[in-house]
Amino acid sequence: MSLLTPELKACIGLESEIEVACDAVERGAVRRYSQAIMDDDPNYHDEELTKSSRYGAPVAPPLLPMYIFRRDFGTPDPIQENATNPDFDGIVGATVQGLPPLPLDNYALLNAGSEVEFFRYPNHGEKITAKNRYNDIIEKDSRSGPMLLVFIETEYRNEDGELLMRVIKTHIRRPPKEAA
Repeated sequence: MSLLTPELKACIGLESEIEVACDAVERGAVRRYSQAIMDDDPNYHDEELTKSSRYGAPVAPPLLPMYIFRRDFGTPDPIQENATNPDFDGIVGATVQGLPPLPLDNYALLNAGSEVEFFRYPNHGEKITAKNRYNDIIEKDSRSGPMLLVFIETEYRNEDGELLMRVIKTHIRRPPKEAA
């Protein structure tokens, strides 16, 4: 029996709404992120240097758009909301934000990596948007049984619609042992 059911095939191509990050790219977030990744590139903060550079003003590290999406003030904390739920797995849609859940109850989820394509550095002051899509779902056999590879594409753009980066995340989904 195939894991790739007609219901699952129907999910290929589904898209999320466009999500707007609650905060624009700002100096403090750029500083914290660049310190966290240990990259103190002066192009991230030195206004004098960047005036005469190809950027014209400070920019953010290229991967920042992936990490700028946070809970806005006053929004509920999904971790706290599920603190007493023994079935809660903790992923809270972070891997497929805005997309409907796949009909894969009790399937294990493993991160199989990401491909990132960069187009432009984000500028300080820009609002970042993201849109997700189930790009493809394929079935594979492995030594430990059948599995699904789920490819989720996210495009990050600025408020003018300019493409900053495209990310394709790959998830391995494995059925429970008794279903395999």
